Amino acid sequence: MPGYPSGRLDVIFDQSNMTPDTLFAALAHPLRVRLLSLLLAEKELCVCDLGAIVGAPQPTISRHLAMLRRAGLVEVRTEGRWKHYALAAPKTRLHRLLLRALDRCVDEGPDLVADRARLEGHAIALRCGPATGDARRASRRRRGR
Repeated sequence: MPGYPSGRLDVIFDQSNMTPDTLFAALAHPLRVRLLSLLLAEKELCVCDLGAIVGAPQPTISRHLAMLRRAGLVEVRTEGRWKHYALAAPKTRLHRLLLRALDRCVDEGPDLVADRARLEGHAIALRCGPATGDARRASRRRRGR
């Protein structure tokens, strides 16, 4: 690439399948940036928690998380029918630098600031998981449904 010293790109982009195009495409949508920002603040979040915080429906959240997963930015853990997402460990120098930049500039985006405030007030793990399903069933039984 013109303007870069020989071998410089190998340091930034290692031999993994993560390419600059993939990373920047994943960060090109404001909702995906918001999701990454929330995952930077909280180690793991369920799809329904992410949707409640950003105010988007579950299918939209899932679609954007799938793109982040394909880019290698997030990992998913399945527990029953719930999917919990967390940031993937940075595989390249660029990946690490982009996450650091996002974390440092969160105060500059009104949506990012609002999301982080909602995250702090959000009751994590109360919206999904086996306990929630059990509590709902018990509540229905008490009400005679």
